[in-house]
Amino acid sequence: MAGRRRSKVTLTDEERDLRHAMVSSGKAAASKLNHARLLLLADEASDGQRRTDQEIAAALGLGLRTVERVRQCFVEEGLDLALVPRPRPRGAYQVDGRLEAQILAIAKSDPPSGRKRWTLRLIADKSVAFGRGAVSPESVRRVLKKRRDPLAGEDVVHPSQGRCRVRGPDGGPPGIVSVAL
Repeated sequence: MAGRRRSKVTLTDEERDLRHAMVSSGKAAASKLNHARLLLLADEASDGQRRTDQEIAAALGLGLRTVERVRQCFVEEGLDLALVPRPRPRGAYQVDGRLEAQILAIAKSDPPSGRKRWTLRLIADKSVAFGRGAVSPESVRRVLKKRRDPLAGEDVVHPSQGRCRVRGPDGGPPGIVSVAL
């Protein structure tokens, strides 16, 4: 990381005073306070010291990449955006309609030889064998749990190694829907 260009952080007197007040009051989200502390330590105009990213990361208990990213965001986008961490991208639900149909077709088919029933792991492995990429047993469980047709009530899927039982939306047995009277 020695080849990276370090973004220079220079806060105005007003910005510095507001960040000190924010940090001392402690009345903000922890990540926002950490970013404010980071900017105060990275500010080269306040005390004349030049702290490295490694020193700042060690002092605050943050990752080196976080320090680099907040510095860069401050320089490119301004103080307000540097204080508020961007939301982390979450993995979208990876099961599309084709994969869901494939999982259901596998679950309805006869289990492999030597097996009495399908397990979530067996269905996931069979889906991968069809070339659809990695499918987790948890994704298979979600697909089968969404079903309200007789498939869920036919005792198709049993736990693999004592876990991962498919349950209905109310937590009861699969395929049986509770009706409130």
